Amino acid sequence: MVTARVLPMGERAFLVEAGSLDDVLALHAALAASRPPGVVDLVPAARTVLVRVDPRRLALAAAHAWARAAVSSAEATNMTHGPLVELDTVYDGADLDETAALLGLTAGELVRRHGDAEWRVAFTGFAPGFGYLVSDDWPFDVPRLASPRTRVPSGAVGLAGTFSGAYPRETPGGWRLIGTTTAALFDPDAASPALLAPGTRVRFRAIARAPRAVVAAGGPVREPAPAEADAHRGDRPNGGGSAPNRPQFRRSPHLRDGPATPGAAHQHLPAAPGGGIRILEPGLLATLQDLGRAGAASVGVAVSGALDRSALRTAHRLVGNPEDATAIEVTMGGLRAIAERDAWVAVTGAWGPVRIAGREVDPYQAHAWPAGAELELGWFAHGARAYVAVRGGLDGPVVLGSRATDVLAGLGRPPLRAGDVVALLDGAREPIPVAPPGAWGAPHDDQLELELAPGPRADWFAPTALSSLFDAVWTVSNQADRVGARLDGPELVRARSGELASEGMVPGALQVPRNGRPTILLADGPVTGGYPVIAVMTDASLDLVAQARPGTRIRFRHARPRP
Repeated sequence: MVTARVLPMGERAFLVEAGSLDDVLALHAALAASRPPGVVDLVPAARTVLVRVDPRRLALAAAHAWARAAVSSAEATNMTHGPLVELDTVYDGADLDETAALLGLTAGELVRRHGDAEWRVAFTGFAPGFGYLVSDDWPFDVPRLASPRTRVPSGAVGLAGTFSGAYPRETPGGWRLIGTTTAALFDPDAASPALLAPGTRVRFRAIARAPRAVVAAGGPVREPAPAEADAHRGDRPNGGGSAPNRPQFRRSPHLRDGPATPGAAHQHLPAAPGGGIRILEPGLLATLQDLGRAGAASVGVAVSGALDRSALRTAHRLVGNPEDATAIEVTMGGLRAIAERDAWVAVTGAWGPVRIAGREVDPYQAHAWPAGAELELGWFAHGARAYVAVRGGLDGPVVLGSRATDVLAGLGRPPLRAGDVVALLDGAREPIPVAPPGAWGAPHDDQLELELAPGPRADWFAPTALSSLFDAVWTVSNQADRVGARLDGPELVRARSGELASEGMVPGALQVPRNGRPTILLADGPVTGGYPVIAVMTDASLDLVAQARPGTRIRFRHARPRP
């Protein structure tokens, strides 16, 4: 019998905690089978399922009631097996011999046991398309490396704990590497982007030789083995026939309320005539951002999008764009750009000098930007991120329904560089307003007061930790970016000493590692994590954190109940 409890995760999400991984899989199937409109994401993990809700479509209390009803039906749910994917694998990993010795096996025996097992994807996370694979045929518990690698190559096959997995992209990691696969594990342009989605069955098929190197337009790549080449002929919607060991690409059920149905600003809008804007200097960091890509967390993809969504929306309203259009997010200032055609522009968010053709202009107003004129954002005196909206919107690759740049996962257009040209779209829907839409002023970045809603793991901490969380003045450290902001302050003492199994995360979650100093997860943060979450920031407070510079002081208070 599946037993579970519902744990809070802020204003827009909650965890449903089950007793075992098998219970989680049964619970996830029951939730997916009865999923109501307004449930944005269902993210299974080792012991929990994260449920993310759009409160405009489904009240959180109603979502709680639905989840509890699904728990009671989970035991009667027939566990369906997903499609079988076979991964051609060269067992050439750097840790193969050492891992075999740790398990009391020869390298050959380890390869045979790993290849004979039928694995299934229990959940995803860590990186887009990274599947945590489990198998009833695999009795081993493999210790992670004592010191994680700073670089694990794309395609590496590894072991950690009772899991196996394959890295979809180059990333740091502490798993023990036993082989390499050339399978395309994540294709953001496909209707079902993750090859290894939850529920998929997996077999590793040993091949005797490494694929030989060939040269392509983008540089040296590896030629796939013949069986693998056949398996991926259907990778794209127009890519030809299907393959027996690769599921057909179709609209993913995991993306039902998310990026499979992009908003008007993300449809194929016509390009505006006469060119775009050319970047002369990007400053510290300049990226394309919109309101992000909700609904893809179950395949390891973060929400991303603008950190200060209120400032982004305001910038677009000032130039008559839809609120979910794409703008440039500028971190700490320093952007310089040239208009290649006459345009209108507005700058919101962080406070600093804004000049067009050398003349200083006000933020939070729409200004004519003549062709050939230079727009310059000086270094910000207050706040950390400004938004440059151009009438019509900015173009960029649409990945899972969004043009947002995800710096952690490498999705969307890379950060802008000198010489880049960003095309303009013809997406304006309203006239330019005659007056700014509401009061505005410099962001308050010396001290912020932020609201915290309950988190799922407050019981992992001593009572003194909860007091310290709300009594102390915290400081944003130098370790702050689009992924997260680490805070300096008193140690939040744990009451439990064990390790927390990985579970779903949301932007605004306050994760607390063993050193007791919390980190606020932001839009590009990972979708799963293994540190307990003591509390979650409210939606409005999350926008304020976007403007927090290193050294900003923060005080927390309890969130007021919402009507």
